[in-house]
Amino acid sequence: MQTDVKTKDLGKALCIITGASRGFGRTVSRGISRLLRPQSVLVLAARSGDDLGVLQAELDASHVGSACLVIKCVVADLGMKEGLESVIKASKGAYCEDIDHLILVNNAGSLGDVSRYAKSFINMSEVDSYLSFNVSSALCLTASILQAFPQRPGLRRTVVNVTSLCALQPFPSWVLYCTGKAAREMMFRVLAEEEPDLRVLNYSPGPLDTAMQTEARASTADPSIRKSFTDMLAQGQLLTCEASCAKLMKVLLEDVYPSGAHLDFYDL
Repeated sequence: MQTDVKTKDLGKALCIITGASRGFGRTVSRGISRLLRPQSVLVLAARSGDDLGVLQAELDASHVGSACLVIKCVVADLGMKEGLESVIKASKGAYCEDIDHLILVNNAGSLGDVSRYAKSFINMSEVDSYLSFNVSSALCLTASILQAFPQRPGLRRTVVNVTSLCALQPFPSWVLYCTGKAAREMMFRVLAEEEPDLRVLNYSPGPLDTAMQTEARASTADPSIRKSFTDMLAQGQLLTCEASCAKLMKVLLEDVYPSGAHLDFYDL
């Protein structure tokens, strides 16, 4: 479903954002909250309860709070069944029949161990744990939310997967991260083919100046990859979360992208 490119908001929405407490997820939570109509619901999920609390206080104190936005914070490890269930339960509990837009932003993710090369990963439980949090949880949460809130007249449904260049290109010593991003992106491309009434976006925010980027510069085993990140920092080429989020918000408002598409910050 495509909307008028002049749309100024995202409607009265139930918006679920994972990995909401830090980095890009935190900025997306702020940005999207400004585009929701009064009585919309934000379900913010993350593992850090303290950081979620600070974010909620910030949103409550802003003009968003005065617009009567309902904010539900869920402390959850999405790599665990109980964590997924808690997000689903909170979303169902916050839903009301006059919601006209369901938005799910699958942002939660981790870098994984980038200090080693692929041939060193012989511990299956280590790999399973990474994939459970970064791939399985995104599929199971998305499927559960779509089942809980099926298509009906007057309801738009949008699913955003925060992806990466690593979904498309191999980075030496980043085998877990590249594998996870590639698997997730294909998963959402399949979903777009299966559900033509669903709007699916794979958004690649570009190289962001976040804690994950700091970890990558410190830990990456491959010298050429590590140098490229160090050079980007030195040359001021890292992006702010705010700049990338602004482009994502514009894409969501215009709603003219092909469902399932991979859109990169630098292509917009």
